[in-house]
Amino acid sequence: MNEIKSDYINRINNALKYIDEHLENELSLESISEVAHYSPYHFHRIFKIITNETLHMYINRRRIEKAAAALFRQKDIPISEISLQYGFNSDSSFSRAFKKFYNISPSEFRKVSPSRYSKICQPESKIGQEKAIFEEYICNITNLKNWITMNAKIEIKEMPKLNLAFITHIGKGNLDATFNKLIKWATPKGLMDKPDLKMATIYYDSYKITAPDKIRKSVCIVLNEPVSASGEIGLTTLPAGKHIVGHFEIGIHEFEKSWSGLFVWMNEHGYKKSEQNPFEIYHNNYNDHPEKKFIVDLCIPIV
Repeated sequence: MNEIKSDYINRINNALKYIDEHLENELSLESISEVAHYSPYHFHRIFKIITNETLHMYINRRRIEKAAAALFRQKDIPISEISLQYGFNSDSSFSRAFKKFYNISPSEFRKVSPSRYSKICQPESKIGQEKAIFEEYICNITNLKNWITMNAKIEIKEMPKLNLAFITHIGKGNLDATFNKLIKWATPKGLMDKPDLKMATIYYDSYKITAPDKIRKSVCIVLNEPVSASGEIGLTTLPAGKHIVGHFEIGIHEFEKSWSGLFVWMNEHGYKKSEQNPFEIYHNNYNDHPEKKFIVDLCIPIV
């Protein structure tokens, strides 16, 4: 995003937030461009440059992926209810769009998603597809339960409201560069000198259902005092509420396993994720750790 004017990014951030909050409603180019304070023509052009998707493609993908997440985690909710919740006006239109996107129907996705999208281990037996799917699912769950037991301290906590300065990051790679950009902005403001400094990442997508090059995150610094921000730097707030908080000390390649295990723990203990986005809070600079590990809290908002 370096070549894009920072003011463009700030306005597109506002549009992305608006889309996330109104997926169940009709979303037109005119209404969203108004949120971004651009003409429809100019907004459409800038949106595609920044996100690498047209507005229609982005909205359609977000709706399908949100529905997929609900299918993945909320087995008791009827598919028809999920399709309406994410802006589809009929079961047939939802099913067609979903199958075009994932090459599988919503009902089939709900059955096979535990094994298809979790690759912690593979089953030894391949006798029969259904048996293989079940064995792989049990293998995954067992490994993740053991991982969580050995590597996490888990609590149910009332988290306070968090005020954050952030930069949007799209895609899997180059996350360090985005953090460095945020640090470069924060340093002259004295924010990096605070003894209780914490940085964070908010996740808007899941690697289980979103292509890596489309994953959107907010790279953040937690603010303990008001600051002004402009351009590429945005300000946002995570509301106070009940969370599952898993405290980990992990390497850079262990985050996916830790998140997967924490969601397994959530399901096993009967909790349900809220509509708020999960996030990480970092308690150290991993480069200063003797084993290059992150001391981090993984936080899942729950109802």
